[in-house]
Amino acid sequence: MCGIVGIHGYSPVNQSIFDALTVLQHRGQDAAGIVTEKEGQFYLRKSNGQVRDIFRTRHMKKLQGNRGIGHVRYPTAGSSSSAESQPFYVNSPYGIVLAHNGNLTNFQDLKNDIYREDLRHLNTSSDSELLLNVLAHELQVLNQPHLTHQNVFDAVREVYDRIRGGYSIIAMISGYGLLGFRDPNGIRPLVYGRRKLDDGRVEYMLASESVALDALGFEFIADVAPGQAVYINEDGQLFLQQCCDNTTLTPCVFEYVYFARPDSILDGSSVYKSRLRMGEYLADKIMLEWPEHDIDVVIPIPESSRPSAIELANHLGVKFREGFVKNRYIGRTFIMPGQEERKKSVKQKLNPIGLEFNNKNVLLVDDSIVRGTTCQQIIEMARDAGAKKVYFASAAPAIRYPNVYGIDMAVRDELIAFGKTDKEVEASIGADWLIYQDVSDLIRACIPGDTNEKRDFDCSVFDGKYITGDIDETYFSNLESARNDNVKTQSAGGLANLIK
Repeated sequence: MCGIVGIHGYSPVNQSIFDALTVLQHRGQDAAGIVTEKEGQFYLRKSNGQVRDIFRTRHMKKLQGNRGIGHVRYPTAGSSSSAESQPFYVNSPYGIVLAHNGNLTNFQDLKNDIYREDLRHLNTSSDSELLLNVLAHELQVLNQPHLTHQNVFDAVREVYDRIRGGYSIIAMISGYGLLGFRDPNGIRPLVYGRRKLDDGRVEYMLASESVALDALGFEFIADVAPGQAVYINEDGQLFLQQCCDNTTLTPCVFEYVYFARPDSILDGSSVYKSRLRMGEYLADKIMLEWPEHDIDVVIPIPESSRPSAIELANHLGVKFREGFVKNRYIGRTFIMPGQEERKKSVKQKLNPIGLEFNNKNVLLVDDSIVRGTTCQQIIEMARDAGAKKVYFASAAPAIRYPNVYGIDMAVRDELIAFGKTDKEVEASIGADWLIYQDVSDLIRACIPGDTNEKRDFDCSVFDGKYITGDIDETYFSNLESARNDNVKTQSAGGLANLIK
């Protein structure tokens, strides 16, 4: 999962992009990058690490120009090499930079095509660099000495014909404009907005989440529709075109469960309200399955589960308490590149408040259970703090399948629920009782507003249904060789040796 941003302005955008990336930092802490453009010259700074650590005053001064794009990243294929940090650049045609959130499921086939047919070279194993070269090729075959917005849309239409997967993309074409587009199923999010200046001119911004628009004072216009492209030319004119005809809106439901900030609105749905509903519907399920429960207190595992836990406690009529203090200077455990790092980080990240656990039956609430290692340790911490019984509730259903659309959600054998019943997972994590959200209730929680609108979501990690229709055992085999924790540990170690 990554965060992307692009701004077309009338004053230097370096600070604005930096600020937007700090707002989107939750989407990736492995690397970050900014590219700006001034008078046909690109200025780039990217490296491993968090935004605040990468961009110093000397770097910001060099990022000149009124137009630019930015990216925060965590790796989905094990590599933490700074060579794969974004944005990527290619000099022909015109000069293009690109930032990408998601994953291409036909990467291997496209990689072969790039070499054999497009006669282009890839310097990394990143599908983002490949995507940039596909876009560059389709712009080049147009053979236009001067690009119009229609030329750009024609090229994007050809890109759609070639790539598969879940993605949102922001690119900048030197001397021409800023481009954004989203996959035909709308799996990965992308929004755009505007900011009107005192002199009447309008600046535009594209971003992964609406909260980035809010933070910089941009007015939300709309979500980029599935298969739609947004283009702002050098004169600041905005153009929209549907560049892919066979589309459906099936956003990734895990954005609402975990990834997106609660103050974001994605495809018309408030992330915060969705999480409240997850807690409400989970409470209904608890009352149905265990009406005579003996839960004394509901405690969230900070921080994304807090809204669900609050609403769950309210509906059960049970006390809600903050039982863990979080060290805010430790990164998100889910994003850690290897299992050993995840294990080591949990006790550094959370510390229990003993009086909230001592001699009580505690219901811990988390947004989801992926590998189970974190919740297993947290349950142990709760027992060590004096809890009589420790129950566990997941605001999401059991995760039994890998994610192939841009989330590093482990290979099958590393998912604790893969091939297991709920009772077996309960025993594995050491809980006295475990309850999961139902898929139907999760979908219901994420539908916009209080409507009865029917909407599909990408729930592939829960039900194994991959909407792109190109996922088979061969794909999983390749995925497992790229994503397992051994590969990640080796990659991290290799990077550490390079740094030394």
